[in-house]
Amino acid sequence: MTENFTHETFLSPFTWRYGSDEMRRIWSDGYKRDLWRKIWIALAEVQQQIGLVTAEQVEDLRQNQHKVDIARAHEIEAEIHHDLMAEVRTYAEQATIGGGIIHLGATSMDIEDNADALRLRESLDLLIERMKPVMLTLTDLIFAHADQVCMAFTHLQPAEPTTIGYRMAVYAQDLLTDWDALIQMRDNIKGKGFKGAVGTSASYAELLHGSGMTPRQFESQLMQKLNLPAYEIATQTYTRRQDWDVMNVLAGIAMTIYKFAFDLRLLQSPPFGEWAEPFGSKQVGSSAMPFKRNPINAENMNSLARYVATLPRVAWDNSAHNLLERTLDDSGNRRVMLPEAFLATDELLKRFKRVLTGLRIDEAGIARNLSVYGVFAATERVLMEGVRQGGNRQELHEIIREHSLTAWEQLRQGNDNPLTDNLASDARLIALMPPEKVHELLDASGHVGDAPERARNVAGMMRAALAKGLSYAGS
Repeated sequence: MTENFTHETFLSPFTWRYGSDEMRRIWSDGYKRDLWRKIWIALAEVQQQIGLVTAEQVEDLRQNQHKVDIARAHEIEAEIHHDLMAEVRTYAEQATIGGGIIHLGATSMDIEDNADALRLRESLDLLIERMKPVMLTLTDLIFAHADQVCMAFTHLQPAEPTTIGYRMAVYAQDLLTDWDALIQMRDNIKGKGFKGAVGTSASYAELLHGSGMTPRQFESQLMQKLNLPAYEIATQTYTRRQDWDVMNVLAGIAMTIYKFAFDLRLLQSPPFGEWAEPFGSKQVGSSAMPFKRNPINAENMNSLARYVATLPRVAWDNSAHNLLERTLDDSGNRRVMLPEAFLATDELLKRFKRVLTGLRIDEAGIARNLSVYGVFAATERVLMEGVRQGGNRQELHEIIREHSLTAWEQLRQGNDNPLTDNLASDARLIALMPPEKVHELLDASGHVGDAPERARNVAGMMRAALAKGLSYAGS
């Protein structure tokens, strides 16, 4: 096998473009093999307690743990076609005293699945750290803009006013759910334990015969050394449902970020013109159109989130198709699915933080849209006031509807919105309230209900969640 990893051959974008060096380290082949060796040492340490191996053999394994030689392991693997056994032999060549007892009593997945569980947990820890500054930044934005009125849109049509802080609290509320799920998932990660070829611990029962130690005690001591709980039941692997659970948590984070990024793309388009992602002074938006300010970060977030959203299906198939006590048809895709899911989510959180930090709120665009469209939403206030003054609700509704349709047509033709003046001069309305009252009621800037208060409540929940390390729902 050729191992010439330069830019003259295919490299995954996750090798360098997306994700962080910290996450790449966790999912590197070198770190995986170092974990395997750590687990073999723990296995030998417990076996030493019952006299199966010597202290000298264990110490020899310790001295050679970090001497991972991937090139040599790959040479051996090319001959024997088994990556874990190739690592066993490579390690044994280095540890000439302890090499003969490496992997004693174990099956491959006793080593690999416990190592994968440790990597899952470490990766979740890193995502938790990534999410903290995102939540803090979003919280600050909510408090800063809780009262700033803007138009809300339903069906991509102008609806009623809301506030920028309230809209941001929508994302924050979902992110709190993601925070809950992330912490719970991290705390519930389990390893396979040490249960042998089909999970019955038969090989360990044989190995421990006459030692006074049961397979359960043996497993418990080993897992304590790894600081990792074990599933009570396992086959040759830990239940692949755990991978599915993890993928769902990551897909949930991606879903929240996707909605924000898609909304941002809409709001950055000139017809809306209210928000914009940061754009560098030397940044190029288009090779053909120098004037373009494309939302490249938001589009990238949507692209990566869409990919993460597909991965729970792969994990579902791996779990559902893991026939009887073990099949190997999950092995190839797990080498891709697990690291790429975490690297993509890592990148999503990094970009989310970057966009939130540099988010541009266009005051003029917001005021323009509120001025043009807010009056339509405020007609509801005129309707209610007219009824309070003794008017007929159905008749008033028809009056406002007729004037609204006329105003929409004027806007379509590029003219100013005449709705306020038309309603304030309609004799049927003036009979119920003075023109100045109509003008007052058609100012939509105060028509946001308790949105500011609710937005601040969510921001407060988020701050409390970060202070406790838990979300409000889990406290």
